[in-house]
Amino acid sequence: MKKVSIVIPLYKSEKFLPKLLESIRSQTYSNLEVILVDDGSPDNSGVIADKYKSIDNRFEVIHKENGGCCDARNKGLEAATGYYLMFADGDDWMEPDCVEYLVRIAEENGCEMATTDAIFTTRDRRQNEVDNIRVLNRNKAVASIINTFIIPVGPWNKLYTMEVVKKNNISFSVPWFGEGLYFSTMNAQFSNKLAVGHRKIYNYRLNNPNSGCTVKEVQNGYNSLNNILYIKEQLVVHDKDIENALNWHIWSNNFNLVNYIYSAGAVDTYKIDYEKSLNEMKRLMPIVLKHNLLPLKHKVSVFLRTLFPILFIKRANIKAKYAFKNDKME
Repeated sequence: MKKVSIVIPLYKSEKFLPKLLESIRSQTYSNLEVILVDDGSPDNSGVIADKYKSIDNRFEVIHKENGGCCDARNKGLEAATGYYLMFADGDDWMEPDCVEYLVRIAEENGCEMATTDAIFTTRDRRQNEVDNIRVLNRNKAVASIINTFIIPVGPWNKLYTMEVVKKNNISFSVPWFGEGLYFSTMNAQFSNKLAVGHRKIYNYRLNNPNSGCTVKEVQNGYNSLNNILYIKEQLVVHDKDIENALNWHIWSNNFNLVNYIYSAGAVDTYKIDYEKSLNEMKRLMPIVLKHNLLPLKHKVSVFLRTLFPILFIKRANIKAKYAFKNDKME
């Protein structure tokens, strides 16, 4: 049983952290190294981390000054000694077989990386009835990760091989929102194969008011757009599917920037970039519509959002507020 290191950055996580840590202690896969990185959290996250260290010798705690999620993950990565590597966010939690499942599908298929194409959220608690495990080569893996409608975005929900991470100097040393996409994509292009399961094993929280996905900051819009452009520059594998995935994701992040600027009421402040992203969406739309892996409903959405972006932004904001208000799960 190879050791799995789980790195968890902590910042304002005290309300949800015990649920995550108990889910890790209950894992059916026992050979774990859990590295909790207290990123100068102003609440009791660090205290809770120390408590779990005192009751479970698989837990280690790093206390540091606040430097952001990327820096916290990097500090945890430096300390990790496992054969495999995983990440979790402080407000999420794992199903009991999360680690065991990912290790199993990786090892049974000779893969250096594993993930699933579906996750639980606080608004979707239904398990997929039938599992479907697929094995992707490097190119297919990269395209599928960039196509976030195929594989959920984020560094969590994935198993990496530490040798691949260390050999290729892969880290979170990028200042951008969407750093998880960068980390996962870089690992996919340097891993031999990716095993993709269909079972839901990771729980993603949608009702954290402090989450970066809940709070729309304009800078995050810029950062996510810069992130996908940087990923494009760093890729060493190339084919038509990857090119299509990149074009779709660049279109999507231009839409997100328009969304963040409009939602912040800052159109006048960012007028030049706002107009630039609108024009870039129009330029990319006919290219994206030729994307052979993009489902029809997504193509319709691309077409309509390009023509009527504000209408869809207003509608999405109303739906998001309603969904957040009615999300009662702790």
